[in-house]
Amino acid sequence: MKRKCLILVLLLSCVLLLQTGCQEQAKSEAAKPSPRITFENVVYDFGEVGPNVKNTGQFKFTNTGGALLEITEVERCCGIITKLGKMEYEPGESGTLKVEWNSGPRASTMKRKLTVHSNDPQTPRTTLSLIGKVVLQVDWEPKNLSLFLDKENAGCPNITITSLDNQPFSILGFKSTPDCITADYDSSVEATKFILEPKVNIEAMPKNLKGRINVNLTHLGGKTATILFSVLPEFTVGPSLLVVWDAKPEKPVVKTISVLNNYHKDFEIESVTAKYNIIGVKVLEQKKITYGYQLDLELIPPASENKTNFIDEFSINIKGGKGLTINCKGYYSKIKPRPEVQ
Repeated sequence: MKRKCLILVLLLSCVLLLQTGCQEQAKSEAAKPSPRITFENVVYDFGEVGPNVKNTGQFKFTNTGGALLEITEVERCCGIITKLGKMEYEPGESGTLKVEWNSGPRASTMKRKLTVHSNDPQTPRTTLSLIGKVVLQVDWEPKNLSLFLDKENAGCPNITITSLDNQPFSILGFKSTPDCITADYDSSVEATKFILEPKVNIEAMPKNLKGRINVNLTHLGGKTATILFSVLPEFTVGPSLLVVWDAKPEKPVVKTISVLNNYHKDFEIESVTAKYNIIGVKVLEQKKITYGYQLDLELIPPASENKTNFIDEFSINIKGGKGLTINCKGYYSKIKPRPEVQ
């Protein structure tokens, strides 16, 4: 009995000694000096800047800890350049993280983040924010053009470009995609305001229903004026895509489409044909509606031949005009038909 008590006392003593040792080690670790990275500010605001300008800023920091601070990595975001003089800083030593940002050509708001990795045990990752706003010193109207095939010069208005800071500039170029809109200008003339008279090639318009105009300028506060344009098409087909779900080989499916004239003119539909003759197509009914027609089409999927889908393109042929295109996709049913019981 005495022997057992002695063993128990020895075990308890060992546990107490071990616990005391751990506590002393913890106190020792806590008392050990460690590095500490402290930034004056974690947000840098470039403010309002001009386009196409190199902008610089900086984040100042200090090692406020008691051990050597080691910066292991500066994780950058796109479009930001960082420069750091060195990677190690003694206690009390300060440093500067320099940043560069090249503003773009258009008005915009910039928001970026940087992450500084270090051996600071309390803050191993410090997130820094960069903000800024690109402000143009050139304005233009309109920003968007709505063009029409039945109007003189497509109903295109004049384009006015103005210097907001009263600095004179010249026009170096006028380019539209794809060369369907032009304008006369003299690159030797400087002014604080220009009024351009665009000339629209109506013949090229039906092929190019959307595009942009880029006017190149010499103004440092705005090198390019960009105007988007769109053209109201003569016809609209809806839906623009026909989808046949759970199709069965050579079993007809009926789909309804509408063909409208956006300029409120009468027209006739001669036929509907398949471009690749993969899907059989037939007009079951053609109903006159306001400024157009409603068509019930009978579609016949092809033999599957172990395929899972099929595709074709239909042409809606307008009398005296060009064909309108509508795409069709089909997917065969995954459920196999049950065999007939004899």
